[in-house]
Amino acid sequence: MPDTSRRGLLIILSSPSGAGKSTLAKRLRAWDPSVIFSVSATTREPRPGEVDGEDYHFMTDQAFKKAVGNGEMLEHAHVFGNFYGSPKGPVRDAIISGKDVLFDIDWQGAQQMTNSELALHTLSIFLLPPSIAELKRRLEARGQDGVDVITKRMQKSWDEISHWGSYDFVLVNDDLDTTEERLKSIITATRLRRTQQPELLDHVRGLQAEFEESGE
Repeated sequence: MPDTSRRGLLIILSSPSGAGKSTLAKRLRAWDPSVIFSVSATTREPRPGEVDGEDYHFMTDQAFKKAVGNGEMLEHAHVFGNFYGSPKGPVRDAIISGKDVLFDIDWQGAQQMTNSELALHTLSIFLLPPSIAELKRRLEARGQDGVDVITKRMQKSWDEISHWGSYDFVLVNDDLDTTEERLKSIITATRLRRTQQPELLDHVRGLQAEFEESGE
């Protein structure tokens, strides 16, 4: 059920590859299944097994560019010949109904979102590795990429890390369980931020009326 007593959060998680972002995002969903992942839009062709509207919103180049021109994307980027972006409408509806939306995006997308009309409800968190050597070890341990791909990811990592100062919170992920607990604490506290509680104004007005009626 939507929690209409509060506004949802637009939760941004960013980090260089290998810093634990995807694992922590899954743990957040396990902790609170009401947190939903944002479904991105893309102009690339669907891969086998991918479902439109669940894995991605698949769009033509023309439709995507039109959506950007109409201000319908919270953030967008051109990556390896294809466009990717976050449709604004579903995110706005979720926030109004009290649902938190989780984004796994880079610093460029994060900047676009924190400058959008939904900036008031954003919570941006950057994950740092304990060391560059540990970051490389984690990438190698995953066994998903070859040497060339790992080298490219490592080269890109410093560009990502250099933007840590533009985030609301920064966590050094030296222990996954500890980082998870800190992440949950941050989200729990931010849900109580004044801007996330639309009913507070009516409550304060009620207190004021009661105070005036009592003659205190």
